[in-house]
Amino acid sequence: MFKLLLIEDDTTLFHEIKDRLAHWSYDVYGITDFGNVIQQFTDIKPDLVIIDIQLPKFDGFHWCRMIRSHSNIPIIFLSSRDHPTDIVMSMQLGADDYIQKPFHFDVLIAKVQAILRRVYNYNTDTIELKTWCGATVDYEKNTVTHDARSIELTKNEIYVLKLLIEKKNKIVTREVLINSLWDDKRFVSDNTLTVNVNRLRKRLDELGLGQFIETKVGQGYMAIEEANGYD
Repeated sequence: MFKLLLIEDDTTLFHEIKDRLAHWSYDVYGITDFGNVIQQFTDIKPDLVIIDIQLPKFDGFHWCRMIRSHSNIPIIFLSSRDHPTDIVMSMQLGADDYIQKPFHFDVLIAKVQAILRRVYNYNTDTIELKTWCGATVDYEKNTVTHDARSIELTKNEIYVLKLLIEKKNKIVTREVLINSLWDDKRFVSDNTLTVNVNRLRKRLDELGLGQFIETKVGQGYMAIEEANGYD
């Protein structure tokens, strides 16, 4: 049974979400002390976090940042705030998805299922280690190692990189990437993919590899072996 941590201070909404998810055999935990979320996160060891932005004491962005410093666990933001900067900020902090309130419970459940399926099952039948541009990509550990340096990627970042490496030197369209990452593109902004790829490039830049992910304007992205610089 998957354990989900729901960081939501509206008790009525919390119990409603918990009850709906329980019907799908998810074990849902809440927060008792909003000033010490990380300790409870560490104690619970959830498989996925659902978090609101507007919370007591510290906002959801703060806790997302703190969780990301400890773990690459999948994170879904659930918020009534609909400004594009909030969505971009959540993705830049490493969130896997953003759902705006009010929402349909079927959408929330579908997104939870899709993320859990992708994160915990996507590499079951694939080779765990891949060599690319002189670097070793470990799909199981979510790491890229090059010249004795190593970085750890989020689940979305390693999945994007995996898709691009599998089609090395060929364009992977934006549509293919969006459908592979989020299953139902009706609820995903096209900008969400851009943010995810840009964040992946920024991490790869730490190893001098960001330039090996090229943008093909109006088409998609391509992993290459010989860099031509960013488009």
